Amino acid sequence: MATVASVHELPVGAKALAGAGPLRSRRPGTAGGRHLRAGAPGLVGNADQAVFTRFVLDYATARPGRVISILQAGCATTGQELDLAVLRAHGVELEVCMVDDATKVTRAVVARRPELREAKLAELRSVPLRPRTFDVVQCSMLLGRISHAELVLGRLVDALRPGGLLLLRTPDRDSAAGFLDRVLPWPLRKLAWHSIRPGEPGPHRAVYEPITSVRGIQAFLALRGLAVARRQVVSRLAGGRPYLAAACRFLGKLSGSRLSGSHDELRYVIRKPEDRFARVL
Repeated sequence: MATVASVHELPVGAKALAGAGPLRSRRPGTAGGRHLRAGAPGLVGNADQAVFTRFVLDYATARPGRVISILQAGCATTGQELDLAVLRAHGVELEVCMVDDATKVTRAVVARRPELREAKLAELRSVPLRPRTFDVVQCSMLLGRISHAELVLGRLVDALRPGGLLLLRTPDRDSAAGFLDRVLPWPLRKLAWHSIRPGEPGPHRAVYEPITSVRGIQAFLALRGLAVARRQVVSRLAGGRPYLAAACRFLGKLSGSRLSGSHDELRYVIRKPEDRFARVL
């Protein structure tokens, strides 16, 4: 609910976790070889940004000369977890397409942010998305605020090229923060939103369908035959309003650990297999 306070890496093999018009932006340079080192300047220091950016750099390194096409789904809630400026600074040529739902809040966000002026706002269950078109799909804080989230995520995966990356950032419905977000009365949600993000339109809807959880995501990935390259649980609470962190810890204990008070977000780097008949172990 504020800045990232802690990021916990979790082993990929773990069985459980704690608790469309394109905007083309091409820059001269190559996308291969020495330009794209994983430890290059610009990737160190902010754990919030480095993971997604590093994976896309590695992806571009393996495909020298390709213009990397990125779909930002839920562009109104996309943060700095994927740093496009760093990608461009390392010579990656980008083609970025932005889509989001057409709610009143989303429209207000887009109207305030000039960088989103090319975004296509529409019903995400039917917005035109060509299959196997994008190298990277970034889905940030979208699933928790829309209905039919699993159907929408399935369409985003279909839009990925074989071997492409799905960068998923979602609130966790099984966290104390997620529980509070969906049960608090609207006036309290609005008060909390504007105390943390003064002047920013919101809050967005709090839907939190089952897929916005560890079990929901794992079931979806297994059904689709997708491979997890990295996953994290993230707390944005401790670095923000202390009373929010304390309330979530208290609620977590009160729930008998059914709700996690230690984190509020889930982040995944997911690969779409090159071979659709490949078996993911």
